[in-house]
Amino acid sequence: MAFNRPQARFRTQFWEFAQHSFVLASVTAILAVAIALILAYGQRLNHSLWMALGVRIASLGYAIPGSVIAVGILIPMGKLDNAIANFFQAQFNISTGLLLSGTITALVFAYLVRFLAVSFGAVETSLGKIKPTLDDASRSLGYTPIRTLVSVHTPLMWSGLLTAAMLVFVDVMKELPATLVIRPFNFDTLAVKVYQYASDERLVEASVPALAILAVGLIPVIFLSWRIAHVRNE
Repeated sequence: MAFNRPQARFRTQFWEFAQHSFVLASVTAILAVAIALILAYGQRLNHSLWMALGVRIASLGYAIPGSVIAVGILIPMGKLDNAIANFFQAQFNISTGLLLSGTITALVFAYLVRFLAVSFGAVETSLGKIKPTLDDASRSLGYTPIRTLVSVHTPLMWSGLLTAAMLVFVDVMKELPATLVIRPFNFDTLAVKVYQYASDERLVEASVPALAILAVGLIPVIFLSWRIAHVRNE
C-alpha cells in the first residue's frame, strides 16, 4: 500500500497537469483561429496599406522568444493592475489586488501574441483559395460581409480552420518560457513538469508528460498527411 501511494499521487497530478494543458491549449486555439479569421477576412475586404501593416504587426509574435513576450506583457499588465487598484482604492476604498498579472487570462494573451501567426498563416492560405467571385455572388443575393463569412466562407474553409487550431493547440501544449514566467501559482502544465522533473534528473517521472506532449504533437502530422494524400487522390 505504501509503495502504491506515490504512484497514485503521480497519476492524480499527471491528469491535473494534462487538464491544465488541455484547457489552455483549447481556449487559445479557438481564440487564435477566430482572431486570425477576422484579420484575414478584414484584409480580404480592405486592401489598404494600414490594414496590411496592422495584420503583419499582429503576426510578428512567432519570431519573438516566449520569455521576451512574457516580460513584455507582464510590465504593462502590472502597471494596468496598479492603476486599477489605485483607482478602486481611492474611489471606493476597495482593495482589488492584481486582477490580470499572473492569471490564466494573461497566460492565454501571451499565447495569442506568440502563436497568432501560426493560425493566421493557415487561415489566410485557406481563405485565399476561395475565389472573389463568391463574394460578389453573395453580395448580389443580399448577404452582408459577416453573413458571407459565416455562411459561405467558413464551411469552405473548415479543414483549414481545423488545421490552424491543431497547430496552435500543439504549440501551446509544448510552450515553456512564457508559461514559466506568467502562469499562476500552483498552476503547472505538462511542459512545466517535464522541465522541472528533467532539471531534478527525475527522468522516469519526466517521461510520462513528455510522451503525452509527443502524442499530441503527432495528431496534426497524421491529419495533414491524410489531407495531402486525400487532395492528391482527388
